[in-house]
Amino acid sequence: MDPKGSVSHSKDERVAPRARLLVAAGELFYRHGIRAVGVEAIAEAAGTNKMTLYRHFPSKDELVAEYLRQSAKEADTCWGRFERDHPGDALAQLRAWLAEMAEHVASADERGCPLVNAAVELPEKGHPARKVIEEAKATQRARLIGLCAGAGLNEPELLADELHLLLEGARVTAQSVGADGVGARLIRMSEALIASHAPRH
Repeated sequence: MDPKGSVSHSKDERVAPRARLLVAAGELFYRHGIRAVGVEAIAEAAGTNKMTLYRHFPSKDELVAEYLRQSAKEADTCWGRFERDHPGDALAQLRAWLAEMAEHVASADERGCPLVNAAVELPEKGHPARKVIEEAKATQRARLIGLCAGAGLNEPELLADELHLLLEGARVTAQSVGADGVGARLIRMSEALIASHAPRH
């Protein structure tokens, strides 16, 4: 499943019911919102029934948490790819991440980050999805700090936060006023931030 989810295999009987449910839930949650989608719609899209859904997930909340856990895990695979493509070059890895994020932002199929969307819909601190969201975002921040530090940039924690905030702003802008040109501006502004943190000799 990609970070957005896909229903292409949600009714394929060769796929285990749990996997079909997660694929169907991922697509429906991402496209329509978590609150707007009921368990009956998910079960129907997965080609199964509510009894089967509850056999695999004790509640809708637990299904939401697992959907986000899988989304975060899938999104997390990019870091290994950047490292393989640019071994030992933290700055190149950072720029590869920015390029990929800019591509996502510019895509007409994108509806933003599934984790951020869920955080907006699920303000309750006790919701099982909140811990998944917070841990995933903390992991991403730590990776960015590590790359900024590895690149020898000044104040790596501040730069990581600046890049994260810039990306989240770009995602919201793409959804609210359109994605035209947003990806390119994200790259340009990110490069300006990186340059502002470069060591001064």
